[in-house]
Amino acid sequence: MTSIRVEALCIGQPVPFRGEELSAIGKAPINGAIHIGHEGLAGDAQADRRYHGGPDMALHHFPLDHHAFWRGEIGDHPLLDQPGAFGTNIATHGLTEEAVNLGARYRLGSALIEVSRPRQPCWKIEHRFGHKNMLRQILKTRRCGWYYRVIEEGTAQAGDILEQVSHGREEWPVDRVFEAIWGTSEPMDRALLHALTDIQELAPALRDSIRRKLESTPER
Repeated sequence: MTSIRVEALCIGQPVPFRGEELSAIGKAPINGAIHIGHEGLAGDAQADRRYHGGPDMALHHFPLDHHAFWRGEIGDHPLLDQPGAFGTNIATHGLTEEAVNLGARYRLGSALIEVSRPRQPCWKIEHRFGHKNMLRQILKTRRCGWYYRVIEEGTAQAGDILEQVSHGREEWPVDRVFEAIWGTSEPMDRALLHALTDIQELAPALRDSIRRKLESTPER
């Protein structure tokens, strides 16, 4: 089982982002213990609850390992020095998408959390960093990050160990789930998508989205 040190826990509130639009993608690390509830970290928020937040997207984990990749792509951007740069709630080194399974459970402090889905990249990443083609690279490389739902509420702080307590769906690591839904492979693998709609650990809203995608896309 995996045990990884948490480098930072980060929260943010909606602030002006583009014109009158608000966003809470900018997260800042917090000191000391923080409550982890079914909606996420205490003091954290999302500006657009249609697409972000909620019990199946309570905590966003984005590996600090990917910051080095992005330095190679966009240069030494100052945001890459911040652990919450990608809307990150949980920042760690040494745990990436190919090693994290859908439905895997982890103990974070006294909370128990479960992997619920990959993160779908959105335009706000490119706007925040001021660089185009970042979404294309995320889709290509599957450096997406992932979400947890909270099974048992608790408290945690930076420096705690994120300890895996169950493997989850070993046939469905996060990078494979991401590739099946949003990846760049052609043609779309309908069999994989159909299989995902039966995985109860996958966030229900995303399963419904996959079903609509299958219904609206004719077979070739």
